[in-house]
Amino acid sequence: MIERADYFAAKLAYETDASDLYARQKAGDAVVVVDVRSDEAWAQGRVPNAVHMHYSEIATRAKAEIPVGTEVVVYCWSPGCNAGAKGALEFAKLGYQVREMIGGFEYWVREGYPVADAEGDHRRPVDPLTGVPRIRSRV
Repeated sequence: MIERADYFAAKLAYETDASDLYARQKAGDAVVVVDVRSDEAWAQGRVPNAVHMHYSEIATRAKAEIPVGTEVVVYCWSPGCNAGAKGALEFAKLGYQVREMIGGFEYWVREGYPVADAEGDHRRPVDPLTGVPRIRSRV
């Protein structure tokens, strides 16, 4: 039983999800969000205020751009992409407190959180399978 609890405690120490990250951003928590995807993916949309740093550039750029000791959350496209894990590994090797946002940008968008792109910040429609349902009052 303790092994399972240890496993899940460790998992939560190294992962976060879109809803928890959004809540932390709204609360003003000091966390740097890093998009580790390609330039093309970044241009299609990203988490507002995220830093763009492809996972292959982290070893050479991170310490110059993000103070060591800063909490970092990385993300890639989706659950089917392992670039987030690659990015998290690079930050961890450099000594950062890092978490990977499970579900990636796909679930950020599907849950209806703000998206930034060349046109500014906006929201896309919430996917009813993943987003929080809105309760309609009965009149």
